[in-house]
Amino acid sequence: MTDEFQKFKEFRQKMDQKILNKGNREINRFYALDKNAYNEGALSAETKELLGLVGSLVLRCNDCITYHLWRCIQIGLSDEQLFEAFHISLVVGGSIIIPHLRKAVSMLEEIRSSHEFSG
Repeated sequence: MTDEFQKFKEFRQKMDQKILNKGNREINRFYALDKNAYNEGALSAETKELLGLVGSLVLRCNDCITYHLWRCIQIGLSDEQLFEAFHISLVVGGSIIIPHLRKAVSMLEEIRSSHEFSG
């Protein structure tokens, strides 16, 4: 697994566990709400993850971009599908997201080449 992606996964898991272990009911409920929002429903899980990716790019949150890229790859979306989502992000967000688009493409390459996804 590539270094940056591995660090992201480890830090996310470690800190989420610390947060959830504090037992704050409202925070734990929000985490559950967030997780369940991406389940199959009237919209497919794939569509919901693409929406999450587009929103993350427009909001310029690199951690969120990484997470949604990871999920999109896990559920089998192609680079062609991801680049169409990147295009929508650029149209909606404008040129201010270009640095985050660069980060997204770099992370996409890292995730695709990681042991987790290299077969």
